Amino acid sequence: MNTVIIDYKAGNVQSLLFAIERLGFSAKITSNPDEISNADKVIFPGVGEASFAMNSLRETHLDSLIPELRQPLLGICLGMQLLCKDSEEGDTKALRIFDVSVRKFPDSVLVPQIGWNQIYDLKSDLFKGIPEQTYTYLVHSYYVAKNEHTISTTDYSEAYSTALQKDNFFGVQFHPEKSGILGSKILENFLKL
Repeated sequence: MNTVIIDYKAGNVQSLLFAIERLGFSAKITSNPDEISNADKVIFPGVGEASFAMNSLRETHLDSLIPELRQPLLGICLGMQLLCKDSEEGDTKALRIFDVSVRKFPDSVLVPQIGWNQIYDLKSDLFKGIPEQTYTYLVHSYYVAKNEHTISTTDYSEAYSTALQKDNFFGVQFHPEKSGILGSKILENFLKL
C-alpha cells in the first residue's frame, strides 16, 4: 500500500511518520502532486495558522489537487479545519470539501484547548474497536460545530465535531499519533480502510 503524508510546511510530519511506522506501515512525506494523486491513502496533517497554511497550499497548487482526490484522505487538526469552507482564523477561505465554517472558541473558555478530552457518538469505520468516551489529545483554539458530517463529538464550551466524514474525506481534530494506543488504532483503521 502506498501512503503519503502531504508536506506543505504546516506541521510536524515526522511524528506522524514514526507513528505509522510503529504500526508496521510505511509512508512517504511529499508535496509532489503526482505522488499524492497516485497514492492509495493520503494523510493531510496541519499545525499552525490557517491563512499561512492555505497560502502554502496555493503556492504549490495543492489547494486545487486535494479536493479532486478520490482515495481515502485523513485531515488531522488544522488539516481537518482546512477541509472546511472557511475559518475565522485569519478570515481564511479553505478547501470547501465540508460546507461548514471553523469558528473560534468563545472568550468564556481557555484557549487553546490543550490536553486530553473524550470523544463520543462515534459513527464510522474509522472508530472500529474504539470505545465511546475514549480520550484523545487535542491542541486547538478553533472548532467545527456539529453538522451532518460529524462522526465524533467532544464537549468544550459546547458539543462540537472532533471528526468529520464526507465520501472519501475524513478529518479528525485530535492528534491520533499523540493519543496513545487508541489513537494509534484510529490511525491503523484509516490505513486499513
